[in-house]
Amino acid sequence: MLESIDSDPLPGNLLIILSDLFGSYQFEVIVTVIVLLILLLISGLISGSETAYFSLERSHLEFLKEKNTKNSAKVLRLISNPKQLLATILITNNFINVAIVIISTFLSSFLVDDNSNPLTIFLIQVVLITSVILLFGEIIPKIIANGFPITISMLMAGPLIVLEKVLKPLSYLLVSSTSFIDRKIGDQGHNITMSELSEAIEMTIEEGAPEDEKMILKGIASFGDKEASEIMKSRMDIFAINSETDFKLMMEMAIESGYSRIPVYENSIDKVLGIFYVKDLLPFLDSEEKKDWIKLLRPVFYVPENKRINDLLQDFRTKKIHMAVVVDEYGGTSGIITLEDIIEEIVGEISDEFDDDEELEYKILGDNKYRFLAKTPINDFCKVLNIDDETFNHIKGESDSLGGMLLEINGNIPKKGSIIEYQNFTFKVIDVDTRKLKEIEVTVKTNQHEK
Repeated sequence: MLESIDSDPLPGNLLIILSDLFGSYQFEVIVTVIVLLILLLISGLISGSETAYFSLERSHLEFLKEKNTKNSAKVLRLISNPKQLLATILITNNFINVAIVIISTFLSSFLVDDNSNPLTIFLIQVVLITSVILLFGEIIPKIIANGFPITISMLMAGPLIVLEKVLKPLSYLLVSSTSFIDRKIGDQGHNITMSELSEAIEMTIEEGAPEDEKMILKGIASFGDKEASEIMKSRMDIFAINSETDFKLMMEMAIESGYSRIPVYENSIDKVLGIFYVKDLLPFLDSEEKKDWIKLLRPVFYVPENKRINDLLQDFRTKKIHMAVVVDEYGGTSGIITLEDIIEEIVGEISDEFDDDEELEYKILGDNKYRFLAKTPINDFCKVLNIDDETFNHIKGESDSLGGMLLEINGNIPKKGSIIEYQNFTFKVIDVDTRKLKEIEVTVKTNQHEK
């Protein structure tokens, strides 16, 4: 035996090492790993169920009621007592995670020698184990559950009801103590979510609220999600004055336009020097300073395209201004947005000097048949047809107008008379030039426009 080892030392020594390694505790290691994986799976399911149950919305609960199965009834029973459910989930998850830590520590003792570097032991027993629990026991399961709340809720309904019964004494203590703390601290109120607000508005609409109230409620619900680029007047429609314009011509242009605030640019609209307030000219009408009207310009307030209009409204109030220039990622001018534009998102159209009556006109040609200017903002188009303003979000690309959206769909400038189909909408090009669309006829094939 010794001779065989001496004559072939490497294979012999390797066999002895492997035999010692796996022969002594191979079974214990395998069993420990299997138990650890099972506990990690259970931890993930319990964590996922927490997200699934507490992300169920009214529509989900209505679906479960209509489904009327044993599992759906269990889900409804569990969610009817959310405090008890949450206590059961938290207690179970804590027990399981503690067990995972204990077993992982036991497993690491097989893999790491007691004489090893303390830092190595710390990294394995604390950092690695914590990372595994967070990733596979919390983050990934909750992401999955958030996408499939009904499926996960029904899958875990049976086990959770069993756990609720087993852990009832502990969960009762937990719920009682938290209720006691709540009473002492006082009711802090309930922060309503945007989805809850939308559902409440839909219920109000179904119950027959007046049309003006419906419009305002819808405006409020969608107000916080809208960006400046969605409601601004595009650069193609901006009325602005070149800084080189002489005083007399400038006055004629300002009076003819009817605007009280006018952007002033140098060379191109991408370089706005300031905002000209027509009222600032009154003291200088008979003055010799007529040629220096540029000195009267007020500072420009620039905002990015993705500026939330609720934040912009606050900026307008703080700075006491009514107009901002919207710029793109390269600093070029995308459009302008006014205080009135923002308010109109809540209360509807306001007739003032910034609204060109001709531009806002549309014609009703018959049942579900309309004619629009191509530069009509998609937001306004959706309001006229009474459809969700997110209907075209996935196909409009970067465009904000009806014509721009049709160019995105078609891929090029269509000819006069061209027909563009999209879902239940038929768009017919009525007027076009070499550079852009001018007028569009829209037919809604069904009553989809009735939201």
